[in-house]
Amino acid sequence: MADNVQIRRTPLIRAQQGIPPLLRWVLGLSVFLFVTLLSPPSVVAAPYAAMVIDARTGEVLHSRNADTRLHPASLTKMMTLYIAFEAVRNGEITLDTKVKISRNAAAEPPSKLGLKSGQRISLRHLIRAAAIKSANDAATAIGEALSGSEAAFARRMTRTAKALGMSRTTFKNAHGLTEKGHMSTARDMTTLGRHLLYDYPEYYNLFSRRTADAGIRTVPNTNRRLLAAYRGADGIKTGYTRAAGFNLVASAERGNERVIATVFGGKSSTSRNAKVAELLDLGFRRAPSQAKLRRPTPPQYQGNQGLSVQVAEAHGTAGKTVRVNGLVKTSLRPKLRPQTNVAQDTLLAEAETATTAEAIAAEVAAAQSDTGTSATDRAVLRASITAAIQEADIVSAIAEEPSKPIIETLARPRPFIGLRPQRRPAQLAESQTAAAPEPVVVTRLSTSGGRYWGINVGRYGSRYQAEKVLLRTALAEMATLDGSLRKVVRTPRGFDANFLGMTKESAALACRRLTARNISCETVGPS
Repeated sequence: MADNVQIRRTPLIRAQQGIPPLLRWVLGLSVFLFVTLLSPPSVVAAPYAAMVIDARTGEVLHSRNADTRLHPASLTKMMTLYIAFEAVRNGEITLDTKVKISRNAAAEPPSKLGLKSGQRISLRHLIRAAAIKSANDAATAIGEALSGSEAAFARRMTRTAKALGMSRTTFKNAHGLTEKGHMSTARDMTTLGRHLLYDYPEYYNLFSRRTADAGIRTVPNTNRRLLAAYRGADGIKTGYTRAAGFNLVASAERGNERVIATVFGGKSSTSRNAKVAELLDLGFRRAPSQAKLRRPTPPQYQGNQGLSVQVAEAHGTAGKTVRVNGLVKTSLRPKLRPQTNVAQDTLLAEAETATTAEAIAAEVAAAQSDTGTSATDRAVLRASITAAIQEADIVSAIAEEPSKPIIETLARPRPFIGLRPQRRPAQLAESQTAAAPEPVVVTRLSTSGGRYWGINVGRYGSRYQAEKVLLRTALAEMATLDGSLRKVVRTPRGFDANFLGMTKESAALACRRLTARNISCETVGPS
């Protein structure tokens, strides 16, 4: 081929022999500019930026141009997914909600899932397509389902970014294709990746899947090469446009250490992956082997601020984004009232407390034996169970022997706080004749502040089953059920599991959030 090039150039060189030197210089400059301007944009390197942090603490281990505003490309979908997870958690939508695809979403350019205008597909499958395939049509459909239009969703994305501390980020769309003003930084995207990891750990496994069922077809992961090649890599998101270059936010875990690395402006997917692997190695070298986990603080729920009723109704989101500020923040102290039957009430109290203890013990055993749960999640679960144990008035049994495992301490027979030891019938009769019985009190939930409402999470065949479901539900949804009273009510058909002492708004919010977790729930009014 080199010879062919030389043959073609020979006549031109001969023709230039009679041209003055100045004119030849002008011709050469013109040819150079012509070739440069017609070069494809992909060969011109995008600006480079990088960031590496210790995910456990947020400490910066390396940075370069980390605050330079650049095109994020499909890293944008990290925010689209973050808001989708947030909306499900707050009962705004469910994973099984069928989303109607608009003409705008179906017309998005590749990469795409291939959605058709008018088609209906579950949010669950849209999330998979956006996270794994990086499908632009799926990302747009998510945004329109949550905010009515892509523009409104982009404003919500920017508000959420500011709440997360991403101060130099502005979003204009849900997918990340190049648009004027749609900019972010390596630091901001690293921050977002850390929040995805710790704010929504139940969804994080999406980013490590090699393939996934997206409803209409199985899609491959755009990050599968790094996931396969780098030990400990488990996410997060790739991105590419001509203006941005090859971008990637990646996370890896080895032993007790976890590192997040971000690269903007890679020249190719291969060189980008190699650079990310190099930065992850640097992070593991610099990160301490032991560090106290400091989770980032989740932002305040943004919702659809300014969304009109007409738009909300048109897109099926009306009535789903209620913001409640009057939730119960502290445990309610029950009021006391006199009761006469000392022996009967004491026995009932002991039976109910023992049943609660059995349920808690079962939960502790499950938490300690669950090998499929990470050490961090088990620690959080044990902390939640400890709080429930304190509420059930059995904290004294653990406090006396803190070196014993919780389950072993619970198994030992010992009296609980507030319960009197049982007297023999002769002693009880003697005490009742010797002196008038002291008034005995039972607990009753205060209904001050409009807390006449509650929720029911099912009817069960035994008190033990109902108590167990109440405990598990309380641990799963502590944010909205904190301060409510767990109560099992015996009926002719079984045992109702209720949470009582809530306002009408907090009960409605709790039910929406439980329903989003596929937990059956219905509100219970004052009657």
